[in-house]
Amino acid sequence: MEWNFGDILWTMLAFFFWFTFVWLFIAAISDVFRRRDLSGWAKAGWILLVVVLPLFGVIAYMVSRPPVVEDELVMMGGYGGRSGADPRKSSADEIATLVDLREKGAISADEYEHLKQRALV
Repeated sequence: MEWNFGDILWTMLAFFFWFTFVWLFIAAISDVFRRRDLSGWAKAGWILLVVVLPLFGVIAYMVSRPPVVEDELVMMGGYGGRSGADPRKSSADEIATLVDLREKGAISADEYEHLKQRALV
């Protein structure tokens, strides 16, 4: 079989779209299981729709799902895995803030040690 430029281009294009579809399929299924605002029956319905009608199910799920808010990303560990922490602050920034609060008397020494351990996790 001879390959010309058009055949190579169509093969690459087909591979790209196939890879993209598989990626969306996996992302939709993992997102369904990760969401806490869906009931068990809703999760089962979405999984069934995505498995039975893959292209329609994935597109319908991606279009109809509510956006994830920043608080949910933090709870899921979407910012460096430090759940409950401010996504824009490093551990050093949090400890510096805690030192300032301790020096001002806003928190006790015990509270400072407890919060410092949480910041280092």
